[in-house]
Amino acid sequence: MSETLPAEERSGITRDSLGVGIATGTYGVSFGAVSVGAGLDVAQTCALSLLMFTGASQFALVGVIAGGGTPLSGALTALLLGTRNTLYGLRMAPLLGWRGWRRVGGAHLLIDESTAMGVTRGSVPAARVGFLTTGWTIFVLWNLMTLVGAVAGEAIGDPRTYGLDAAVGAAFLALLWPRLDEPRNRLVAALAAAVALGVVPFTAAGVPVLVAGGVALLVGALRRERSEVRP
Repeated sequence: MSETLPAEERSGITRDSLGVGIATGTYGVSFGAVSVGAGLDVAQTCALSLLMFTGASQFALVGVIAGGGTPLSGALTALLLGTRNTLYGLRMAPLLGWRGWRRVGGAHLLIDESTAMGVTRGSVPAARVGFLTTGWTIFVLWNLMTLVGAVAGEAIGDPRTYGLDAAVGAAFLALLWPRLDEPRNRLVAALAAAVALGVVPFTAAGVPVLVAGGVALLVGALRRERSEVRP
């Protein structure tokens, strides 16, 4: 149980988790402004943050809609990006050891940052403290800042006037950049970008993102197949 965690260790984990949570949660203001700029109202924007609560997928959905894509293509793009949370769940479920309603609640807080702050701990109590502190901090701040950004976005009008429309691209670049530390990842990213650009003239908005994701999935599947056939 978490009560057995030494006070000094708990304090350190909490401090680190709060730092990550505050830095990430305040970014929700950009999503709120971009979402209303894409045509959603304040209530719809806040509902996305409350119920979907996964930043990359939220930005993907409103980005596709802003580009003229259909809600279906936006939802598929968001779903594609959200599949990584399934892998997080497979790793975190045995580490956290929750059952029933705790497991359901924990699944809603299962995002990049909370997983990172939980999986790096050496014990179940430490993992729970890191996961919950980070997850709840981001959840509360992200929703509050989404509301602030949405209300402000309606007040200032078109976010392109202030350059806020660039937040969607900036968000994806921020997610991608740390993963380009290996030549293989850079090659996959370049290939996916080239294929996506190639299909832009022939497909609806949102489809190129799905195609780019398909390229990455195909490369991953081929690499796994090759590794399995090696003696």
